[in-house]
Amino acid sequence: MGSSAHEPRSLEELDTEGGRPPRIVGLVLNSPKPPSLLHKLTDLIRNTVVPHGDKSSYPFKEPALKCIISALQSVFPILSWGRTYNAKKLRSDVMAGLTLASLSIPQSIGYASLARLDPQYGLYTSVVPPLIYAVMGSSREIAIGPVAVVSLLLSSMLQKVVDPSAEPLAYRKLAFTATFFAGVFQSTFGLFRLGFLVDFLSHAAIVGFMGGAAIVIGLQQLKGLLGITHFTNRTDVISVMKAVWNSIHPPWNPHNFMLGCSFLIFILITRFLGKRNKKLFWLPAIAPLISVILSTLLVFVTRADKHGVKIVKHFKGGLNPSSLHQLQLNGPHVGEAAKIGLICAIVGLTEAIAIGRSFASIKGYHLDGNKEMVAMGCMNIAGSLSSCYIATGSFSRTAVNYSAGCQTAVSNIVMAVTVFMSLELLTRLLYFTPIAILASIILASIPGLIDVGEAYNIWKVDKLDFLVCFGAFVGVLFASVEIGLLTAIIISFAKILLNAIRPGIEILGRIQGTDIFCSIKQYPIAMRTPGLLITRIDSGFLCFINASFIRDRIMRWVNEQKETKENAQQRILAVIIDMSNVINIDTSGIQALEELHKKQLSQGLHLAIVNPGWQVIHKLKLAKFVNKIGGEWIFLTVEEAVNACLGLDQASMKC
Repeated sequence: MGSSAHEPRSLEELDTEGGRPPRIVGLVLNSPKPPSLLHKLTDLIRNTVVPHGDKSSYPFKEPALKCIISALQSVFPILSWGRTYNAKKLRSDVMAGLTLASLSIPQSIGYASLARLDPQYGLYTSVVPPLIYAVMGSSREIAIGPVAVVSLLLSSMLQKVVDPSAEPLAYRKLAFTATFFAGVFQSTFGLFRLGFLVDFLSHAAIVGFMGGAAIVIGLQQLKGLLGITHFTNRTDVISVMKAVWNSIHPPWNPHNFMLGCSFLIFILITRFLGKRNKKLFWLPAIAPLISVILSTLLVFVTRADKHGVKIVKHFKGGLNPSSLHQLQLNGPHVGEAAKIGLICAIVGLTEAIAIGRSFASIKGYHLDGNKEMVAMGCMNIAGSLSSCYIATGSFSRTAVNYSAGCQTAVSNIVMAVTVFMSLELLTRLLYFTPIAILASIILASIPGLIDVGEAYNIWKVDKLDFLVCFGAFVGVLFASVEIGLLTAIIISFAKILLNAIRPGIEILGRIQGTDIFCSIKQYPIAMRTPGLLITRIDSGFLCFINASFIRDRIMRWVNEQKETKENAQQRILAVIIDMSNVINIDTSGIQALEELHKKQLSQGLHLAIVNPGWQVIHKLKLAKFVNKIGGEWIFLTVEEAVNACLGLDQASMKC
C-alpha cells in the first residue's frame, strides 16, 4: 500500500472512490438562520390582525371605503350573504324557523328548570342570543339557545356558591354575571385567535362528558317526573339516587308520573316515526310543543294542580327585561363567577363549533372557528344584559333546523320572533304547564347525548384515548360535572406527557435494492447495515424531558450490538442518528448529544447526525457542538451518512 493511503482523506473523496455521487458539501450547515423571537412575535400579531397574511390586502393598502366594507362584512357575515338573499330562501327559512320554535319553546322552559332558573329565562335566552348570532355568526344551520349540558354545568357550579332555593335573586344575579364573563372569554378567544384552548377538551373527552352528563340529567328529571318537592343540590349519581329513594319511599302521588310517562311515550313514538320516514321530520319537532299544549289544557280543565300535579306557576311574559343592574362585577363572588364563566365558555364553544363544523362539512362550506367564537361571545354578553343565561348551539335543534330545509341564519331570527310572540301571548296558559311534561321533554332528548357507538370506536382505535373518555364519564357520574372535565383534561395532559417523556426512537434498516431506510419493527424486510447502528428520533423536541431517555436507549443499543458481533470485520464503526423529525432542541438535548459523542469517541466510534431542523443546527453551532463533532459528520440524508461510514471502513481496510 502506498504512502498516500496513510494520508487523511475527506469523506467526499471516499464517496467518489466508492462510485457514489459526492455529498452536497455544507448544505445542512449553511441553512439559513431561523427567525428571531421578535420576528415570530411580529408575525403572530400580524397574522392575528390580518389572518390570511396577504400583504396586498392589508387595510392600509386598500381604499378607505373598501376597507370599511370588508371589515364590516368580516364582523357581520349577514352583509355578505344578505346581498344574494331572495324570496325562495326566505320561504325555506320561515318554515324552518317555525318548526324550530315549536321544539325550542318547550325545551327552553325545561332547560331553564335544569339551570335552576324560572322558566321565562329559558325563553329569554331563545330570543336575544339567536338574533345576535344571526347577524354575526357564519353557520347557516346551527340553532342557538339554552342546552342541557351547559344548563347542568352552570347550575351544578353556581349552587355551590349560592343556594337557589334560599337566595333566588342572588343566584340569578350570579348566573347573569357568569354569562357575562363567558361572553367576554369567548370573544377574547376569537379576537386573539386562541381557539386552541378549546381543543383542550378532546373529542374523546366530549363523548365521555356528554354521556355522563346525560345520565345525570336524566336522573335529575326524576324530581319532576315523580313530583318530588325536596331534592338534592348535588349532581353525582349516588346523591341523586339517595334523594329519589328517600322521596318515593313514603306514600307519593302517582299522577305526575303517569302524566309525564304518557307524553314521554308519545314523544318517543313520534321520534321513531320521524326516523322511519324522513318526510315526517316535522312530527318529532312539534311533538314537545303539542305535549305542552295538551297537558297544560288538561291540567287547566281538570284542575289537576289541586290534586297533587306540580305545575310551573311562576311565569312572566313580555320583552326581555334589562339585567345590567344585576351584574355583580365587584362583589364577593366575582372570582367564582369568572371561573364558572370560563368553564362554561369552553364547553359551550366546543359543543357549538363541533356542531357547526359537522353541518358545514355536509353543506360543503368552511366555518371559521375564531369568527364563531366572537359571535358566540357577543351574543352571550348581550344576553347577560337582557336576562339571558349562557346560550350555545344545540345539536337536536340544529338537526331539526337542517331537516326543515333552512338556508341561512334567518331561521334563527324567525325562531326568536316566534318565541317572543309566545312570551307575549301564551304566558298565562303556560302557568298551568305540568313540571312532569318538562321532565319528559328533557328525558326524550337524552338519548342523543349518549353515543355508545362512538365510545366503542374510540376503544377500538386508541385505548389511551378511551381512558380519557372513560375518565370524563366516571368523573361526571360519580363526582360532579367539573370534576369530570378536570379528570379528562388531566388524563389528556398525562397522555401527552407520557409521549413526550418516552418518545419513539427506532432502529432503521434499508429496503433491499433501494435507498430507503425505515423502521425494522414496522417493516421487517428492512435489513440492518453491518457495522452501523442507524436510529431515528420520532420527536419534534429533543429537550430536558426526554434527552436522558434517548441517550440511554442509544447507548444500550450500541452495547447490545457490540456484544453480538463475533469478529473485527463486523465491528461497529459509527452511530447514525436521523434527526429529520426534530425541529427544536434545548441545552439538555445538546448535552445528551455531547455525551453520546464523547462515549462513541472513547470506544473508537463515530457519531453522525442526519438532517436536523434549522433551529436545531443553529443551536448546535452556537453551542460549538458542530466544531466538536466536525462539520463533515452532519449529513443531509441517511443514505449519504451510510455511504460515508462504509467508505471510512473501506479506507481503514486498505490501510
